Amino acid sequence: MSNALHIVCFDCPTPTDYGGAIDMYYRIKAFYDNGIKVHLHYFNYNERIPSDQLKQYCASINVYKRKSKRESFSRSLPYIVQSRISTELITHLNNDTLPVLLEGIHCTGILPQLRSDRKILIRLHDDECEYYKQLATNTKSILKIIYYQRESRLLRKYQLTLPNNCSYACIIEKDVLAFKTIYGLDKVFFAPAFIATNKVNCMEGIGDYCLYHGNLSVEENEAVALWLIDKVFSAIRSKLIIAGKNPGNRLKQKISTQKNIQLITNPTDEELNKLISEAQINVLPAFSNTGIKFKLLHALLVGRHCIVNEQMINGTGLEEACFSGNNETAIASLIVQLQHTPFTEEEIKLRRRLFSQQFDNNATLMKFTTQLW
Repeated sequence: MSNALHIVCFDCPTPTDYGGAIDMYYRIKAFYDNGIKVHLHYFNYNERIPSDQLKQYCASINVYKRKSKRESFSRSLPYIVQSRISTELITHLNNDTLPVLLEGIHCTGILPQLRSDRKILIRLHDDECEYYKQLATNTKSILKIIYYQRESRLLRKYQLTLPNNCSYACIIEKDVLAFKTIYGLDKVFFAPAFIATNKVNCMEGIGDYCLYHGNLSVEENEAVALWLIDKVFSAIRSKLIIAGKNPGNRLKQKISTQKNIQLITNPTDEELNKLISEAQINVLPAFSNTGIKFKLLHALLVGRHCIVNEQMINGTGLEEACFSGNNETAIASLIVQLQHTPFTEEEIKLRRRLFSQQFDNNATLMKFTTQLW
């Protein structure tokens, strides 16, 4: 086996402030920890900066500009793909025959122009066709609905053309079935997310508030927060803290009228970790069911009780560790039941078992290396 590979990322893996970045960053670290040199290539379009740790883990780093929508308009290719086709990147990769790991459907537009005498593995972060379809249902902007629906249609057509001579690593098990049956791919396997740690560090006992957290500038997350306010916490009056990045004016105004709800804007990592760990209940419903929600993993690793719905938990393998309700009545009822129920060592043991079985970075890395060499 060679001791080096190329990794092409759709975005800079640092800071690790969202799920895709977390998965990419800790995969790079796992390669480094196992003595494999990483030649990193990524697309820079939102001023993200590689950390000193990332630089330490990579033998080389090449940065490419992602093309604008105007520069990369196409009637046949999705924007997320067309905007990342770079002749400079293709030239760099074709200078050798090292294996290549492409992060996401986003980076696969270069496949037809890569040398055929090498192994190529694509990390599927999501079924992007379904992801964009669900984005369209979770926005009120007509222009965004049109864009998301068009991108979803193009992604479906594009994913049907993916080559069978590559391997594909899905981040959740249900995507394995989809990419085999819908998109006709053979070499598809499940490889769970790479995370900072699989060590469960929850506190026993009782907290005095519920918590919903997420990037509040994301339309789905804002919609979930508004739904919790209007449909759940207006009925039970338990204390809710909503914490996250860049909340919009609509959410701020709504919270300002609620006596039992507090907004914490742009908490630091340390502040958010403290909020999650000290909450009595992490309330984490979702309005989409694609990919894996890293905030769920975070809540289960450091928090107490966790209430979710089917969209959040289905297919994660973590169902045993959560309480699930699929409408406002069920979720409100669970909150009332759990708000004075101590979180115990038995529940911590269950989570430790689940995470040790499913989220071992070195074990998951072996699934990648067997396909790359």
